[in-house]
Amino acid sequence: MQGCRRLQAVLVAVLLMLAPLTSAASANNEAVAFALRAIIEEGTNPKVVGDSEKLFDVYTYYQERDFKPLWVRDNGPKAKGRDFLDILRNAREDGLDPRNYMIDEIEARMDDKDAVGLATLDLLLSKAFLEYGSDLSVGRVTPETVAKDIHLKPRRLGVLNMLDAVEQAEDIPVVIDALAPQSPNYARLKEALLLYRDIANRGGWPKVPDGPVLKPGMKDSRVPVLRELLIATADLDATAPDMNELYDGALVDAVKLFQERHGLTPDGVIGPGTLEQMNTPVEDRIRQLVLNMERRRWMPEEKSDFYVFVNLADQALKVVKNDRTIHDARLVVGKPYSRTPDFTEKMTYLVFNPYWNVPTSIAVNEYLPKLKANPAALNSQGFEVERGGQVVSPTAVSWSSYGRGNFPVRLRQKPGARNALGRLKFMFPNPYNIYIHDTPARDLFNRDNRFFSHGCMRVENPEKLAEVILGHDDPSWSAARIEERLKVDKNKVVKLKTPIPVYVHYLTAWANKDSAVNFRKDVYGRDAELLAALKKTGHVVD
Repeated sequence: MQGCRRLQAVLVAVLLMLAPLTSAASANNEAVAFALRAIIEEGTNPKVVGDSEKLFDVYTYYQERDFKPLWVRDNGPKAKGRDFLDILRNAREDGLDPRNYMIDEIEARMDDKDAVGLATLDLLLSKAFLEYGSDLSVGRVTPETVAKDIHLKPRRLGVLNMLDAVEQAEDIPVVIDALAPQSPNYARLKEALLLYRDIANRGGWPKVPDGPVLKPGMKDSRVPVLRELLIATADLDATAPDMNELYDGALVDAVKLFQERHGLTPDGVIGPGTLEQMNTPVEDRIRQLVLNMERRRWMPEEKSDFYVFVNLADQALKVVKNDRTIHDARLVVGKPYSRTPDFTEKMTYLVFNPYWNVPTSIAVNEYLPKLKANPAALNSQGFEVERGGQVVSPTAVSWSSYGRGNFPVRLRQKPGARNALGRLKFMFPNPYNIYIHDTPARDLFNRDNRFFSHGCMRVENPEKLAEVILGHDDPSWSAARIEERLKVDKNKVVKLKTPIPVYVHYLTAWANKDSAVNFRKDVYGRDAELLAALKKTGHVVD
């Protein structure tokens, strides 16, 4: 503060000494430019961008424009400066907190008339614009700093380009709108945030008391509370018949809709899982929406007219063509301690009747104990042992001498009905050795919770997925041709003519095109990790 006051005193003295000059400059709107030059060349303004690289770019930008201000004139702020302040005041609409953008300091200087105060205001607005624009466009935190298994790299925004956009803009809201994610998915999340804040302002929803499992047709004293909750969440129309304590009719349909929105089997039965989701406070749902808006900012725009999108939290996959979902399927994804990573790659080939090359960690931890007890233990499951590129008999291997850090052989499971990868494998090569594949354990797809794999993604109805993928790439790949190829029971690689983008993400909240707001449990704990990372950078809006 002392340095700042000293600087201001020096500037005031200089301006007084050069009164005739500054009076002439004022007529040409140059007094603030003169003050900006003094501040920047002194280089001690504590309110300017703290990042040294940004600071250099900001100062360079002003210098190259002869210190002409961006946001103010000699007689006060321009309309674009006042418009941007209004945008900051409403930052909560995008899940951002105005307190992170020096809004109090900016508001305090909006009525300044002296050149030094206006010059400081111009720098404050530039700093706030750079930080807010970056946060809005690519997120407040870098994904890989949140968790080591999030491999997303949002684009970087150029400081000079951003400031130049301010200079050229006649309408700052248009610039801000262009910086925000252009995805309809982000826009729907923004609408959902507004909806849930409105629910919170109306008092949220009541808590349904614990009790026995409630099934359609039963009577229960909790039913009136349940009705009130479902009206608050917009799953039940307030005009639906009130059946007092009878759980039936429209109320059951509303519960099914609620269950579907929360990733539960929509059977209308209210057990512990459904009750847990119902009794999650509206404030927690608002926080989920805010966190997932941050995730949406990390994500690349889906520029392809055909792509595969995976939501790990939903344990589901969809194939999108021309902005329309043409196929969806359930997935089994990584366990909480072997989380499937977030990343984006391109699918380049499929494998019919694949071999399964067992990862060393799985071979050592799961299969080696069995092989030590009985070298032929895996023969019936179609495993073979490779050493030095040659297949050897498992009985010829000294399994007792092997262990963690010492496993000089490779286990491989041959194609067949017992193969862990099933009959199809969808490959989008990546450093994490993650892919989508079939599985012989298809009963797992009937569960709500499908976090069972070592990291790869097992897909329901892989034959249909292959038909959609291959049929798009080459119309000659019909369902009949695919089935015929599978019957050959031999390993076969089919390369795609055109690679297909695959987006693997983790979203615990989103809104559908019909405005239905969906939530999923944070099984991986990534919401908590993201919240902690955001709090380290500043305020987190509620």
